[in-house]
This record gives sequence, structure tokens and C-alpha cells, in this order.
Amino acid sequence: MTARGASSGTRIRERRLALSRRQADVARAVGISPAYLNLIEHNRRPVGPELIAKLAQELDVPADELAEGREEVRIAALREAAAHPVAGATAAELDQIGELLARFPGWSALLIAHSRRGAGLEKQLVDLSDRMTQDPYLLTTLHEVLSAVTSVRSTAAILVEEGDISPEWRRRFYANLHQDSQRLSLTAQGLAAYLDSFEAEGNASTPQEEVEAWLAEAGGDAPDPAGLSSDAARAMAADLTRALQADRTLLPDRMLVDAIPAAGTSPDPVRLAERLGLPMDLVLRRLADLRPAGFSGAGLMVCDGSGALVLRRAAEGFALPRPGDSCALWPLFQTLAMPQVALARAVAMPDGRHFRTLSWAQRRQPLGLGGPVLTEALMLMVPAEGPVPADALPIGPACRICPRTDCPARREESVLVPQAGMARA
Repeated sequence: MTARGASSGTRIRERRLALSRRQADVARAVGISPAYLNLIEHNRRPVGPELIAKLAQELDVPADELAEGREEVRIAALREAAAHPVAGATAAELDQIGELLARFPGWSALLIAHSRRGAGLEKQLVDLSDRMTQDPYLLTTLHEVLSAVTSVRSTAAILVEEGDISPEWRRRFYANLHQDSQRLSLTAQGLAAYLDSFEAEGNASTPQEEVEAWLAEAGGDAPDPAGLSSDAARAMAADLTRALQADRTLLPDRMLVDAIPAAGTSPDPVRLAERLGLPMDLVLRRLADLRPAGFSGAGLMVCDGSGALVLRRAAEGFALPRPGDSCALWPLFQTLAMPQVALARAVAMPDGRHFRTLSWAQRRQPLGLGGPVLTEALMLMVPAEGPVPADALPIGPACRICPRTDCPARREESVLVPQAGMARA
């Protein structure tokens, strides 16, 4: 038995013989000649999807049991199980996978099912580990709840215990009580939604994640934030919607699309911004928003001077880490030290997917000479096809969920690879 396993014709013949059906009867039932079915069963004629469906119905078997590639899918699943870091110490006989599938199909299916279930549980473990051990949103929200409760209690105690309070001060205390109770309501609402998400796999947890999912689902439309679950998420979405609309007014879709053909087959955003006479950050935001030709599936990361991500629009195929976490090797952070200089880098993820990136940082002083200098960096990410470039920068989503064991920027061990050690200087 080869690694490819039996072909469709062989599986059709085996199933027909198992049912004790005559070749002529089956052929007549699906509308072909017995001679043609004979050629199919001996793998001398291809079988299209429509004929596979008819044969599967007639032979009372799922279509994927007869379709070409069934073994290939299972072989790939078994290879994936063997390639897991946990199985690294065990040398699996990869050249015998076809034999395993042929002789022990039940055990093979059980192994594949356990491998897939393990991958799902691993993902849940990473999610829960991040939430419970280092999620800044959980810690900050709990602190906000305690702070608001303490403030409400103190103000209420003053109103109850202090009898002689002037009307003016009483009004002030009532106003403070109203503001603190609103703050407590909003914070508790967000915390409740977050804790509820612990029970629902794949649901957005923090307001930022909820807004990101809402924006990704809406695509290029102007979605209504009213459907979001928390007031914090709705406020964040409203601010983002206003910013997107302002960008679309400054750089309309038609203006951007018309400017791209002149930039060549691989448009250069730097030249594009120069041609349009518009700021570089505006062009990058619009490219990620519109995703025109040459930028299909693009995403955008924006961080402030501290490195905190303030906007995350994932590129297709790029898994975002938990809010507050990221990879120190992202070119986005390198540009913080070199403002007004465009940095183009190819980057590769651990799963083999790679992207073209263009990063740009800028500084401004919104309060004038006496005010602080604020820095903002943007990174446009565009999915790339073909082989990974030799000079691609190996990056990851975040240390805790990155399987790279030899990364010089690793700051904590990965929960996916127990044997991974911290990088030594």
C-alpha cells in the first residue's frame, strides 16, 4: 500500500463488491454504461464530483469516502500529529502512514480525532492562561470596579453621616455619586461580558477584541455599533467609525483606486503617498480599509510611543494575540526609533505564512512647543504568495503562543512548547 492509498476507482469497486451489487446494475442506476464503470473501477477514467455523488448515493456511502484525496487528507492529518512538538522525542514511522491507514483505519481515525481535539484544547489552554495570568484588561477592570465601589461608598457615607451639609456641597456629592455609579455600571458591564466569554470558545472577550471582530465582519461597510454588547465597545466603535469616515473623506475610494495603476504591478505606498500629496499614515490606513488591487487581505497595526497597540486590523491569515501582547520582532516597533523613514520587510509566521510589511512612524506635538512629543507607528501587512523569501524575518504572534525555540527576543516560555527555554544573551 503506497502513501497515496487507494484511488477512487478502487474504493468504488470495493464498496460495490461489499454490497454484492452487479456492475451493470450500478452503472444503469447512475446513468453510465457498464463498460465505462469498469474503466472507472480499474482507474482508467477520471470521476467527476457529480458522478461521485451519484455513485455514493447508489452505494449508500458518504461521497468523501469515494472521492479522490480522502487518504491524502488523513495522511496530512497524521503527519501534522507527528510533527507536534510534544511528539518530537518519538520518531514516528512516517513512511508507514499509508500502511497504517490501510491496515488500521479505525485506529487511524481515532488518532486523528485525538490530535484535533488536543489542538482545540491547546488553543483553549493558551486563551485561558493568558486571561488568568497576564491579561491587563482583567487586572485593570477589577481595579476600576474596586475603585468605583470605594468612591460610591465614601460619598454615600458622607451624605448619611454628615447632617449639616450646605445645599451646594450636597449637590456636588450627588453629582460625584452619579458619576461614580455610571463608571461602576460601565466597568461592571464590561467585566461581566468578559467573564461570560470564558464559557464561549471563540467569542470576543475585551471591548477591543469585540470591536475588532465587529470591524472584520463588517468588511468595507459602515457598520452600526449598536449591536455590540457593552457600552465601552460601542463607544470605542463609534470613535473608530468617525476616524474611518474622516479618512474616507480626505482620501475617497475612487481617488485611491485611480492612483494605484500608475504605481505599477507592486504599488509602492511611499510613492503612492507622494503622488497623491497626502500624509503617509493616511494612505496606509486607507489601503488597509479599502484593500484595493495589490493589497488584497491587507491588515494594519498601530501603536503609540510606548509600544501599546491602539488599533489592530488583522491581515488575512494573521492570528492576533491577546490585547496587550505582541511579538517584539515586528518591524512596527523598530520604526519607533526611526520616524519618517519607511521600512519594508518580508516577515514569516511559524506556520509558514508570510507577508509583505511596510512600517512608518511619525512624531507630533499637539500642544505646541511646551507640550509632549507623541510618537505613533503604523505597519501595513499584505499576505504574500509563493515560497518564503530567504531574507524574511521570522516573527510570531506573541511569546506565549509562539513555538520558535531559538528566538533571540523571547521574553517568556511558550505554553505550546514546554521544553522551550528563555533566550540567553
